[in-house]
Amino acid sequence: MKTSLSLRHFWLALAVVAVWGSNFVVIKLALGQMPPLLFATLRFVVVVLPMVFFLKRPAVPWRNLAGYGLLIGVGQFGLLFVAMNGHISAGLASLVIQMQVFFTIGLAMLLAGESLQRVQLWALALGAAGLGVIVTHTDGSTTLLGLGLILLAALSWAGGNLVSRAAGRINMVAYVVWSSLFAVPPLLLLTLWMEGWEVVLGSLAQADAFTWGAVAWQAWGNSLFGYAAWGWLLARYSAATITPMALLVPLFGMGGSALWLGEGLPAWKLIAAALVLSGLALNLLWPWWLQRRKK
Repeated sequence: MKTSLSLRHFWLALAVVAVWGSNFVVIKLALGQMPPLLFATLRFVVVVLPMVFFLKRPAVPWRNLAGYGLLIGVGQFGLLFVAMNGHISAGLASLVIQMQVFFTIGLAMLLAGESLQRVQLWALALGAAGLGVIVTHTDGSTTLLGLGLILLAALSWAGGNLVSRAAGRINMVAYVVWSSLFAVPPLLLLTLWMEGWEVVLGSLAQADAFTWGAVAWQAWGNSLFGYAAWGWLLARYSAATITPMALLVPLFGMGGSALWLGEGLPAWKLIAAALVLSGLALNLLWPWWLQRRKK
């Protein structure tokens, strides 16, 4: 495995995290024209069609695909879209959902018996401190309900991480496509139950080019390009070389929200971001540092 990114591959990794980060701005703008659960449903429909006819089903049990599809489709993105529909700003959503890293560690300890390292405890404390700063500054753009929904979305993402890890080394793009088959039906049922046929039909009739572009960006840019490129890079470089790039996702999210949505960046947001990102960086980089010490 290579440990030094070439310039061309650095730009590819940067493009992926830029897509993932700016995705929160796209979501926020699209939710002004389409209800959240319908938007989530369409996102996964476009992930499935037509790619499911061209990609072979991964050699994993159906229950694994179903678990991942439900956790990521309904749990992560369903809750994320609902939260961002007036309950939390795009920039903070891009930051808070990164708590999935700490939830993943916690679930691995609970379910797989993994132990918590002292450095991970410090990382968790930093992340919790950043979250505490956000809790004490909820306002009209960010509510406790929105914060709670994002944390549940992060927990669902963490569960999805463990399910996908159990699948082993597979074609991640095919995995995302086939697991999305299990996300569409429950999202559609929730859409009809909570938003209703009239709202669904009216939203589809009024959807313009931007709305459908946002759906395509979600499906093709965020899911298919993002996972394909990220998986391709991870197959060629060590995880310690690639994964720290993900720290840039909330920076793109918060920066893009400030630039395109006019979201303010007061001192408390910057302090919260610094604490959460410091915790994430410590958790991601300390294994790399330990390896360097042993050489």
